[in-house]
Order: sequence, then C-alpha cells, then structure tokens
Amino acid sequence: MRLATMLASWAVVWTLVGSFADAQEPVTLKLSQPQSNQVTQRIVAGQSYATNCNDEHFRVTDPQSRVAAFDSATGTWRVANDPQPVPDGSDGGSIWPPLGDALAKELRVPIGFANAAVGGTSSMQWMPGGKLHPRLVDVGKNIVIYDPPPTGSLRVGIAETDITPPIGFPMAGYYHERLAEGTIDPLKAKAIVFREGDGEGEIAAALVVCDLIGIATDLSREVRQRASEKTGIPASHIVISATHSHTAPDYMKELWLNLGGVRQDPIRAAYIEKLIAGPVEAIVAAHAAARSVVVASGTATQQTPVAFNRRFVMRDGSVRTWQNLANPEVVHAAGPIDAEIGLLAIRDPETNATRGVLSNFALHLDTVGGMKWSADYPMFIEQTLRQAVGPELISIFGTGCCGDINHVDPSTSVRNKPDFIGGSLGESIVRQLDELPLLRESKLFVKSSEVRLPLQDATKEEVARSIEVVAAAARKEKVDFFEHVTAYKKLILDQFRHREPFANTSQHITWGLSRSLAGIGETLPVDVTVMTIGHDVAIVCLPGEVFVELGLSIKQASPFRTTIIVELSNAVETIYVPHRAAYAGGSYEVTNSALQPGGGEMLVEAVLKLLRDAASAANEANRNTPVH
Repeated sequence: MRLATMLASWAVVWTLVGSFADAQEPVTLKLSQPQSNQVTQRIVAGQSYATNCNDEHFRVTDPQSRVAAFDSATGTWRVANDPQPVPDGSDGGSIWPPLGDALAKELRVPIGFANAAVGGTSSMQWMPGGKLHPRLVDVGKNIVIYDPPPTGSLRVGIAETDITPPIGFPMAGYYHERLAEGTIDPLKAKAIVFREGDGEGEIAAALVVCDLIGIATDLSREVRQRASEKTGIPASHIVISATHSHTAPDYMKELWLNLGGVRQDPIRAAYIEKLIAGPVEAIVAAHAAARSVVVASGTATQQTPVAFNRRFVMRDGSVRTWQNLANPEVVHAAGPIDAEIGLLAIRDPETNATRGVLSNFALHLDTVGGMKWSADYPMFIEQTLRQAVGPELISIFGTGCCGDINHVDPSTSVRNKPDFIGGSLGESIVRQLDELPLLRESKLFVKSSEVRLPLQDATKEEVARSIEVVAAAARKEKVDFFEHVTAYKKLILDQFRHREPFANTSQHITWGLSRSLAGIGETLPVDVTVMTIGHDVAIVCLPGEVFVELGLSIKQASPFRTTIIVELSNAVETIYVPHRAAYAGGSYEVTNSALQPGGGEMLVEAVLKLLRDAASAANEANRNTPVH
C-alpha cells in the first residue's frame, strides 16, 4: 500500500479501501482536497473483508488517536474503532485498527481510512465502468482533512538534586557505627511529577526516589508537607521512596534530634536540613518543568542472572538466609525472583529524544561495601543509559519488592559487582527502550489508603534483655547475630507500642527513632499509594522491605498493562514485610520484621482495591471521552 502526502507542516496519510477480491492492478484516483493541492493516491486491491466481516472488534491503540475512519454519510472523521463506518450496514470487526496502529508507528503520521467497501461484491463492480466505481470517486471527492484529536492534558516533569552527606557522617546498613571516609559517586533525590488537567480540575502526583537506605516516617511527613505547600500537590499524592543503598547515611537519630529541637553537632544538623530540602527541591523543580511529552511504558526481561532468592529450604524443614548450594543441607531456594524490569520512558515530543527513564527491578542494594558514599548499582544503570541515549538523561530507579532477594549467586562463591549488575540491567533497558508501546490514554488517577499493620510486642523483660545485648555489642563483645537483631527490633517496638517506653530509647539505638510514631500503639499506620495513567501503567508504592512473592501477586492481579511496584516508600519502620508463610520458616528477614504475620497480605489487599478503583475510573473516563 503506497501512502504519501504532505499538507502544511504535518503529514497525513489517506488510504481508500475498496473491495477488490480479484483485482490484479492498483487503481489510481485523484482526490480533491479543500485548501490543498490535488493528491494522487494509490489503492491496493483487497478482499471483501475490507468491510466489517470479522468476529472480533478491534480498537485503536495509538496513544495519539492518529488512526481515523471517514464516514462518507456525514462527511466526518472519527477514531477508527470497530465497527467501521461502511455503507453496507455491517457491524462486525475489521483489520483496519491494528493495521492503522502499525502504520502510524512506522510512518509517524496520522492514518485515515476512507472505507467504501460493500461485502460480497466482485472486483469488476469497482473497476471503471462498474456500478460501484462511482462510490470510490464520490468518497475521494468528499474527503476532508483529518485533524487528530488532542492527546490529552497529561504533563510530566523530572528533576534531581544532590543529597550527599559530608565526610564523617554516620553510614547506614549495619548494627555498628561507621563514619564515611569519602565519596565514590554522589547521592541524589530524583523526582517525577505527573500533572493532568488544568486549573482547579488539575490532578497531580509526585514520586521522589532518594539514594537512602530507607525513608523514616518523620522524613516523609516533613518532605510531603513542605513539597505540598510549595506546589499545591496534595501531601497524600506525594511519595518519597528509598533505593536501600547501604552506602548511604544513617540519618534517623540526627533527624530525631533536629525535629525535637535538641542540640546536636552543627555539621550534622546542617545535613539534616539538606536531607529534607533536597527531595522537596526536586519535587518543586519537576513540578515546574512538567510539560506535554511522549510517554511510553512496558517491561524488559533481565536474562543475565543478577538477582537470586536468598532464602533456602533446609533438609530439616527450616528456612535459612544466605546459604550456598554447596551446603549439603540445602534443598532448594525458598521462593522465586522477579526478572521483570518495569519501565516508563519520557520523550521530547519534537525530537523524540528520551529525557528520563523510570526503571524498577527487584534486587537488594548492598553490592558496594566500604566506607564511602555510593548510590550502588543504580548509578551504573544511569551511566549505561546515558551512554546510549545522551548525557542529559535522568535515570530514576525504584527498588522493586526484594525483601528476600539479593545479588549473591548461591551456585558459586563469586559475588556480582555493582558495575556488572547495573551495566547488565542498563543494557536490558536500552534494548527495550525503542520497543516500548506509547501510552494510549492520558487520564491520571492518584489515590492513597492508610493500612494499620499489627505490630509485634516488646515486653518489659524483653526490653531489659535487649538493653544488655545492645550494650554488649557496643563493647565489641561476642553477641549472637540473631539475638542482636532481635534486641534492636525490640527497642524500636518499645517506643512504638508504649506511651511510656520501658527504655530511654535514644540512649541505645540510632536508626528506628521516630517522633511521629512514638507511642502509636498496637498498629503501625502506613500509606499505600497508586498512580495510574489510563489502563496503561500503574505505579504502586509500598512501605518497608517487601518479599518478592507479595509483589508478584500484585502484578498478577493488576488490571494494568504495566505495573511498577516501588518498595520502601514513605515508611521503613515495618522493617521487613514477609508473606505469612515465611513466618513459619523463620530466619533473618522474619527475625527483623516489626510486623505480626499477615501484614504483607493486608498491603496486597489494600493495593488491589486501589487498582480496581483506578481501573474503574479509567473505564469511566473512556465512556465520557467524546468521539471525534
């Protein structure tokens, strides 16, 4: 099918579809166009199913609705969803919506079908001199220029700020104090803001991902409140998430001191102000930068093994973390991995250059080690993307559900390094970038729901024993690792569960201190948030370090084409979030969870309800969208 014409500053492709079951030569027509030069079109002979003869109805999926059908009876265009406007009154399906989608993607121009078909006719009736030939001529004469409908008012902005701490600030990730000695690569807060609609009817949402080990509830409340005041985005529509880098700051005690007005080291106090201001500045800048863009979403599959389930079923039926297959007591991995890389690409509508990529993969960040600041393997994802796309690209990485996933291959003693992991993930993303389908709809939906997760208890006796264990570890005495983990958790729980804690908590721990959660009681209030665009993409934000099985269950039940799940959002005080069955197996992640069994399933249920609400809203928006 030969398609060609250029009108004004944009291209339009017209194809007249007739019914030529047996024709051997193409038919050429001259079409008279208002306010344009005459255009010569070539029509390729087709079969009788040019009309609505198929059983299945197809819809146009082109995100800009560039595939249109001309209704010769009314002289108007509409989006070319089946059934096609044809003169024989048939109401079945056709091949034209998917063909139009393919042509629009390949040629990057609007596609118009002027269908003059009548089913069950012979090719001779359509040839010059045949009784149906005048129909082709009439349609050609009456065609008017098709102006595609607007793509919607979705606007997207991206921005980043630096949140690197000074040398000498405490480093996170372990149960002893480490002071940073330098910087390998800077830590960032990277924001993406979605805005849809105008004026009072505008809907907006922000996700800012920080190179931190976790997001304290105190930090998220401060950032969300300040960002909301500066942008007008509702605080419930703002999510601050952490990548879980273990070469990031242990900031929680310093934040606790700062918010309480307690005197502290001036350098550390200054960093806490930077830590709060950085994500806010990123959100404000992304909000101001939001503009109409081309958005594509989808997934890539990570073929090179970089992620492994770190929990193993043993011969005695227990579960242990961090085993090697060389151990004869190991039976098999206790769970799966998630090899899917969720992707959202932001492109310039004029140049089609990719300006930003939100990527999502389920893999724990603890691959660097040492005493220097580093964003871990996501930094190498960004480097790989910038080498392929351009140095101005902003790469935002949201950590997927990886509470039981790490980078250690149990079949070997060799550990994957951050450059190998990030480079491999980056290459997988680059290979898929140009193949991502464009968003078909622009309706933005944002909603949060509070879930009250049942907390474990901390008795007076447990707290007293915990103080002894933590003190012994501080003196560098030999302490059982699991007993140390339990003691630390019990001291955190003590301040949450009791209005008058059994211990003076700030004397014993650094991370886990909280102004906003002190004395909260038997349940921990956390937010789950979904941001969706049409039926194409859902961004799900969960608190804590979530087991991969819970994330996979959300993806399986999600009604959206692409579902990106970002853990460690708005709250880290859950610590790990195992699924119910994991509690029976035990080991590290269960030991280091503040929740009672069933908390993970409560999060899944809350998310799926929000996703169903979002899908219903998208359906309603489609029903109310006028047909052009």
